[in-house]
Amino acid sequence: MTAKAPNVVIVMADQMAPAFLPIYGHPLTRAPNMEALAQHGVVFDSAYCNSPLCSPSRASFMSGLLPSRTRAYDNAAEFRADVPTFAHCLRLRGYHTILSGKMHFCGPDQLHGFEERLTTDIYPADFGWTPDWDRPEHRPSWYHNMSSVREAGVCVRTNQLDFDDETAFMAERAIFDIARSKDRRPFLLVASFTHPHDPFAVPQRYWDLYRDSDIDMPGPATAPDALDPHSRRLRHVCAMDVEPVTDAQVRAARHAYYGAIAYIDDQLGRLMAALRAAGLAEDTIVVLTSDHGEMLGERGLWYKMSFFEGASRVPLVVASPGRLTPRRVAASVSLVDLMPTLIDFSGGDPQSLGIALDGRSLASSLGGGARHDEAIGEYLAEGAIAPLVMIRRGAFKFIHSPVDPDQLYDLSHDPGERDNLAGKAESAAEVAAFRAEVAERWDLAALDAQVRASQRWRRLVGAALNKGEHRSWDFQPLRDASKQYMRNNMDLDDLEAMARFPSIGRPPN
Repeated sequence: MTAKAPNVVIVMADQMAPAFLPIYGHPLTRAPNMEALAQHGVVFDSAYCNSPLCSPSRASFMSGLLPSRTRAYDNAAEFRADVPTFAHCLRLRGYHTILSGKMHFCGPDQLHGFEERLTTDIYPADFGWTPDWDRPEHRPSWYHNMSSVREAGVCVRTNQLDFDDETAFMAERAIFDIARSKDRRPFLLVASFTHPHDPFAVPQRYWDLYRDSDIDMPGPATAPDALDPHSRRLRHVCAMDVEPVTDAQVRAARHAYYGAIAYIDDQLGRLMAALRAAGLAEDTIVVLTSDHGEMLGERGLWYKMSFFEGASRVPLVVASPGRLTPRRVAASVSLVDLMPTLIDFSGGDPQSLGIALDGRSLASSLGGGARHDEAIGEYLAEGAIAPLVMIRRGAFKFIHSPVDPDQLYDLSHDPGERDNLAGKAESAAEVAAFRAEVAERWDLAALDAQVRASQRWRRLVGAALNKGEHRSWDFQPLRDASKQYMRNNMDLDDLEAMARFPSIGRPPN
């Protein structure tokens, strides 16, 4: 690392699984800007989210804490304002902290350490999407269904395109505003997009990047009665059993998903070009990641919410010219590791926070030194009826829930996770060791009780807040029009000189 604290730009996609990216070996998808970033950066080949669902994953990403500690259990659980985030920590170290796009903060605090938030969120901030573990057979209308697959194809506009186009524009303009300003603080800019998250619909130009006949189809589906119990519950939650899809619809959904990856790649390229044009690229560390993956029909499953590779693995690339030597890292890491890593980038000491973080800094791995090899996951949301936890270490992934049979996969020999070793005599020692570790790490009975109590409280509070006059927690960007563009209280020449980049100076009077 250099002496000067570097700027940091984090580009986060939503539901972007590494298996479908060219930087992780997919032969068809087109993402030249991701490839350029990977060519000049450090690529983590075994990075995981800590909860395969948007809001809890993002809370862990920002705080370095697992969902059991943030208590952001699901997509309608409050991310408390007293939980420190990397935005708080870098702001304390003198950074200008900016968020553009999605972060799915639930609750009244919609900033969580960001000094500026440039857009609203695409998803609601209230308690309306609270799961109910007391009624697992009940399917609320807000749960996923198969319409995203059945209706996949070409579009002109969507809600997500409107949102992501705004996210990219505001982030790009923020980069130029920083370059034009007199504020010399280092900056943290998070640009968080909602593609390639379903619904699977893309404009014609992204669809036309691929021929329909070239789209690869998922591997063989597992028969519903042969699925693990959690996967069967997910099929119920997402109505997969009552809304079967055709091969043509599956192909169209994957086709559109690949097109959406190319769309995200364009937004990454746009921001990289802005950094170069603004003269900021050499002083900036760029991080590319996602909040979780997408099953995309593999095993007969769609979306996320499980610890199979498709849903829980994420891309992770960290690049900075002159600071990091390009390499690939095989050891397992996870999103909670980014909080301490960013503090290290800023010149701070994660150990000085007085917080026992669940993540560990990747600084040594990024520098080619010693590296840890572990990812821990918790799933405490819809489709579950009890806590579901995951330990990924070495060749193994162990998945445990008190109500389900264990799952153990050797990913070095079985990357498709088709052979569950947990019931085999030759794996008894590994299973026993993992079960002992689960018992040491978690009090799952207490966690189950906490989650259920939280769900009951939130359903009561949410119902009450929907009575009478509604007061929204959704973020409203505050823009003072009296200070934008040209106004009569401004000197025209001064305004134009300030706004022009690069500055050409002004002749003497």
